[in-house]
Amino acid sequence: MSGLDAFKIVYSSNPILYIGFAILVFVLFWIFFNIYEELLYFDPILYFYLPDDAIVGFILSTASALLLGVVIPMNIYLLKNSKIKLDKSLISSSFLTFITSFCASCSSIGFIIISTFGSAGIIATSFLTNYQIPLRLVSLGILILALYTVSRKLMNNCSINHMENNSLK
Repeated sequence: MSGLDAFKIVYSSNPILYIGFAILVFVLFWIFFNIYEELLYFDPILYFYLPDDAIVGFILSTASALLLGVVIPMNIYLLKNSKIKLDKSLISSSFLTFITSFCASCSSIGFIIISTFGSAGIIATSFLTNYQIPLRLVSLGILILALYTVSRKLMNNCSINHMENNSLK
């Protein structure tokens, strides 16, 4: 069985729920990432501005939001329909993507970090600024690993259930 079968299992079981939830997660994270990167404004009007130097960051944050929109509903389906406990890949990938997908020094978050933590905040802000793209690539890699892991668990779980059903007949 291929990895695409895992998508079929999840998104065909209750398409309105899981596809709707995937779209909701994607849209919420896309909006959140673009607000904190100061690409999306709501005041005084809804306005989206993408300068040339922010294109790579925008593409990576959009890819992160898209992968989160796919991985989170699949993990919810897996947790809901199996006896597997909360998965570390869901927690680590979601947390790392959330932290690294916005530039802390480019937004008002940088000023909060600096004023709260002083020189440690300056170091953290400088680190996030200098290594923003590599950190985003690492978070995308972890999300892809989480997607692979949840797909494999779904396929293994389904094949075990399928074998048990055949042996009972």
